[in-house]
Amino acid sequence: MLSRASVIGATFSWDLLAAVAGFGLLAMAGVASIKVVRRRLRYETWWVIHLYIYLGLALAFAHQIVTGIPFVGRPLARTVWIAIWASTAGTVMVFRVVQPIGRSLRHQLQVVSVSEEAPGVFSVVCRGRRLDRLAVSGGQFFLWRFLTRDLWWQAHPYSLSALPRPPHIRVTIKALGDQSRAVRQLRPGTRVAIEGPYGAFTHHARRSDRVVLIAAGVGITPVRALLEDLPQATHVVVIVRASTVDDLVHHDEIGALVRQRGGQLHEVIGSRRRVRVSPRLLRRLVPDVARRDVYVCGPDGFTGEVIEAAQRLGVAGEQIHTETFGL
Repeated sequence: MLSRASVIGATFSWDLLAAVAGFGLLAMAGVASIKVVRRRLRYETWWVIHLYIYLGLALAFAHQIVTGIPFVGRPLARTVWIAIWASTAGTVMVFRVVQPIGRSLRHQLQVVSVSEEAPGVFSVVCRGRRLDRLAVSGGQFFLWRFLTRDLWWQAHPYSLSALPRPPHIRVTIKALGDQSRAVRQLRPGTRVAIEGPYGAFTHHARRSDRVVLIAAGVGITPVRALLEDLPQATHVVVIVRASTVDDLVHHDEIGALVRQRGGQLHEVIGSRRRVRVSPRLLRRLVPDVARRDVYVCGPDGFTGEVIEAAQRLGVAGEQIHTETFGL
C-alpha cells in the first residue's frame, strides 16, 4: 500500500507541476488574445505575454515525455518525438533569432532623421548597407527594434511607407504605444535591428489589373509603398479617409504617384460618425468596384466597414486584401 507521502509525491511530480504551469501560461496568452482584452492592453504588455507561449510549450513537453501513454516503455517513440520538438524549436530559433541577427548585421541600419508627417505621426528614415538585396515588396512590414536603453527589448510591426531607396529606408509610425511615442526622440545614429519582411498585402495577391486602394489614417503607409510597387499597367483608384485635412499622411506623395499612373485619388474627410465608406459612397467613387481587387488598411472597425460595403457591391472574397492596424 502506498503511503500518503508517496501519493502526494506521485500526484505533484515535477513534470505534472510543469504541465500545470505550462497550461496556465498558454491560457494566459489565449485570454490576452480575446479582442475585448487586447483592446485594454498596451502592445508591450500583449507582446511580452505572448513570449511566454514558448515557455509554456517547453513545460508541457516535459510532462508528455515522462507520463504520456504513447511514450511509456517506448524509447524509440520518445526519441522520435524529442527529435521532432527539437527540430521545430531549432527552426523557430533560426527564423526568429539567428536570421534577424544576421540580417541586421548585414544591413547595419542606423537612424538618419525623424520628421513629423501629421499630428502624432512620424517618419523614421534609416541608412543601411546592401539595401538593394533586401527582398521586400510594397505593403509588407518588418518587426523593428530600436537599440536604445529603453527600447532594445521591444519588437514592433511597422510597414514600410516607401520602397527602399538605397542607402535609405523609411517607416512611418503613429504614436500609440510606449515605443511608438518614444520614436520622436530617436537620435541620428541610433542602431536598428529588423526581422522580416512579413505580410501578403502586396501586388502579388491581386487577380486583375484594376485595383482600388482604401486606407484610413496611418493605414496609408503600406498603401503608399504598395502604390509605388504596382506594375505600371495597373489601373489604380485610391481612397483615403481622415478626420481632418491635417491628418492626411504623405498627401503630396500619394497625389504624385497617382498622377504618374493616370489614376484617381479620392480624399474622404470627416469624423467616422459623419462620413462612412458605405456601399453607396463606394459605388459612387468606384463604379466598377466589383471588377477590381480591393486593398484595405486601417483600424479594425474601418476595415470591417469597407469589407462589408465591397461584398455588398459584389466583390468576391478572394479579391479583398486587408492589413489591419492594431493589436
